[in-house]
Amino acid sequence: MLNYTLRRLGLSIVIVSVAMSILFLMIHLVPGDPVTIALGPRATPEMREAYRARMGLDQPIHIQYVVFFANALRGDLGQDVFSQRAVTRIISEQLPHTAALVAAAIGWSALLGIVLGCFSAVHRNSFFDKFTGVITVGAIAVPSFVVSLYSLLIFAVMLKVLPAIGAGEPGDLVDQAQHLILPSFALGLGWVGYIARLVRASMLEVMGENYIRSARSYGLLERTVIYSYALKVAILPTVTLLGVGIGNLLSGALFAEIVFARPGIGKLIYDMVITRNYPVVQGAVLVTTALFVLCAMIADLVNASLDPRVRASL
Repeated sequence: MLNYTLRRLGLSIVIVSVAMSILFLMIHLVPGDPVTIALGPRATPEMREAYRARMGLDQPIHIQYVVFFANALRGDLGQDVFSQRAVTRIISEQLPHTAALVAAAIGWSALLGIVLGCFSAVHRNSFFDKFTGVITVGAIAVPSFVVSLYSLLIFAVMLKVLPAIGAGEPGDLVDQAQHLILPSFALGLGWVGYIARLVRASMLEVMGENYIRSARSYGLLERTVIYSYALKVAILPTVTLLGVGIGNLLSGALFAEIVFARPGIGKLIYDMVITRNYPVVQGAVLVTTALFVLCAMIADLVNASLDPRVRASL
């Protein structure tokens, strides 16, 4: 297990390094002059040159890349071109809002999806199984931004039972939880369908294995066979999906944060791209990428701990 963990950690470091390189090149290919945006069109040539020198933009691109990479390894992601605040500080203020949103979305969707998928597999071809199949496929097909708009319209505007915008009052956990309900519902609804269909397919495959027949032949309760033997193995693909899903939700949170006017890392990236605030964009995307890779690595490690066969696959 230790060897597998070290190999998986090394692979994650390589992936993040490649992502950093691609991110740096893409940022410099985006049209727009950050100096003009930061200083305005009336800035004198002397002011422009002084700003370029201070931000390191007067250096060749390969020198800028080395400096960016070295600073990122030290945790220095640069400064906001407008407020001169540290990018790390800005991201640390926005990231908890997105983390809470993603955790709430993946939490309720995973719980409901696993229950629906397991129950559908146990009652295969029943009315409930067919009804669940229609509902889950429909949940997958509806885009999250459509769910966001209609849930906002129905529950916040028409019924007025849930708050519409914002993240709640700081320090008021009840108010913050209420503000999480609609965006987490909109963000996690599609994942209920993915998880339910995957759990159902995995359960049906596992239920036909020889060790399940052996467990039944020993007279074990059907509930014990399903939850202690079949589900333990069938859940492995779902763990991998959840690891990737958390990373995808970090980027998918953008729509929910814009529709519900919530602070977060997705809305931060959107606002900074509009204003060509390159240091904040680079830092925020880099942090999001690192979190994506970290979640995938944790999912792989959990799979390896549950199934020894996974450890030999890397």
